[in-house]
Amino acid sequence: MADMFTKNAIEIFNQATADFKKSGSINQLLTNRYNHKEEYIESLLYKKSWIDTIQWAYEDIIRDPEIDPIEALNLKRKIDSSNQERTDTVELLDEYFLKKYSDIKVLESATINTESPAWALDRLSILELKIYHMNIETNRLDASENHKSNCSLKLAVLIQQRDDLSTAIDELLDEISSGKKYMKTYKQMKMYNDQELNPILRKNKQ
Repeated sequence: MADMFTKNAIEIFNQATADFKKSGSINQLLTNRYNHKEEYIESLLYKKSWIDTIQWAYEDIIRDPEIDPIEALNLKRKIDSSNQERTDTVELLDEYFLKKYSDIKVLESATINTESPAWALDRLSILELKIYHMNIETNRLDASENHKSNCSLKLAVLIQQRDDLSTAIDELLDEISSGKKYMKTYKQMKMYNDQELNPILRKNKQ
């Protein structure tokens, strides 16, 4: 089943999160442990999780009700930039899969999936972060037993979701590799960061 691709992906996601958490600084630059040409897919998966981990921290901080407005504005722009980088990385992942399976003979009965492999992996990466943080909540020394119990129940649901999603992704990759499914890459066409497409940015550019 596509060599259980998601098992390796989850290990890389967890490694990226662990590496990021060693410093604890949201301003640290990406140091990708997968930089060799033959590790291209690993490098993309690692970068994807790194971006998600940073953005998780951004989203926590910006919800501080006492945050300085100027700091909040700067953080919102970082979140926008991070979102764009996340999208770009997911699209590179899909290009990888498209090239990997480009020589597969597609069966006449083949169908297209509602979601591409990379965007499913995007959900898996974020789900893994939820599991990471929910697990912390189940072991918080300053939390009540009721809080830890509720978080344990939520953690069990998240783990089941991860198992289901992992199975679905591996099955999708298996079906693509056997010609039962075919894929296309769809660009997100985000408009709000583009100076030509966002009317506010276009006005300020003139």
